[in-house]
Amino acid sequence: QVQPVESGGGLAQPGGSLRLSCLFSERNFDYYAIGWFRQSPGKEREWVGCISSAPSSHYPDSVKGRFTISRDDAKKTAYLQMNSLRPEDTAVYYCATDRHGGAYCPAIGKTDYEFWGQGTQVTVSS
Repeated sequence: QVQPVESGGGLAQPGGSLRLSCLFSERNFDYYAIGWFRQSPGKEREWVGCISSAPSSHYPDSVKGRFTISRDDAKKTAYLQMNSLRPEDTAVYYCATDRHGGAYCPAIGKTDYEFWGQGTQVTVSS
């Protein structure tokens, strides 16, 4: 069973940027929707965006205009570009995949995603 693998986390200063990657070595990667989530201690896992197979990306208001999701199907990788980072963006970030890539991906519920990565820590602090 193939699992997504996140990378690119680390420490950033407020106002800085980080780019996370999600490698999912599934043969039909281009069929999959990719979701990004984050979780900080004591909080529920929060949706931070998704990209369909079209590709079409969608974001909650909390990150809209600061975060951008893209995908490179040839590399079987999705990306989460995070700009203008804030201390409240500190969390473990996860990517997840769902084979219904043609769907309107915000409608894919957290529990509907089939495969989850292990997560990568992002810390925003001066």
